[in-house]
Amino acid sequence: MTMPVVLDGTADMLMIADHASNFVPAGVMLGLPPAMLEDHIAVDIGTDPLTRALAALLSAPAIIASVSRLVIDLNREPENAIPAASDGHVIPGNWNLPEAERALRLTAIHQPYHVRVAAEIAGRRPIMLVSIHSFTPQLATRPDEPRPWPVGVLYNTDDRAALPGIAALAAYGLHVGDNQPYSGRDLNYTMNRHAEGAGIPYLGIEVRNDGLRDAAGIAHWAHVLAGVIAAVRRQLGPV
Repeated sequence: MTMPVVLDGTADMLMIADHASNFVPAGVMLGLPPAMLEDHIAVDIGTDPLTRALAALLSAPAIIASVSRLVIDLNREPENAIPAASDGHVIPGNWNLPEAERALRLTAIHQPYHVRVAAEIAGRRPIMLVSIHSFTPQLATRPDEPRPWPVGVLYNTDDRAALPGIAALAAYGLHVGDNQPYSGRDLNYTMNRHAEGAGIPYLGIEVRNDGLRDAAGIAHWAHVLAGVIAAVRRQLGPV
């Protein structure tokens, strides 16, 4: 069983990073060159150190995934969680995957992850959830569609935290993606399940990963996002 990293904290929010790791457990054969595990198809680049920095700045608890999205995508419905291809790259080990292996990844990784998220929410009763992701500046499969937003906010039907978050980011002079570079109405499984499903406001943040490639970039975005998250939490009002 592969469990997430859980950081303790006293703030009345919970941070979640579904795609923070490129780790492939022993026995899982993806059939990819090792270099591909450093690519955005395997991990949301920069989100592990960014989430840790935010948790420290905000004294916030955090759940940080510890397995690659190519093994199983924790932010997808169970039936769609094991990708056969990503951004034009075939994942050979996931093609024609035996049902026993598919079931094992679900029961050993996907299910325990979401059970842990639900347990942390039940125990901490956070006022707000914060989801941290990153995106690539250019998809290989869509070379004619640049992604100019340095940061985006994703949400589905609950925009109580999203709209103040967009406004707070714009106040920094940023070109903010409102449900860009893709829509939270399409790709939002973790927040749909644990936030929208429980009536908890949430802020889904996507940072373009060319801003998260070094320590200076991590520090910059941690400073900006800590201020934004704190401002949104204040706007949500008293407990």
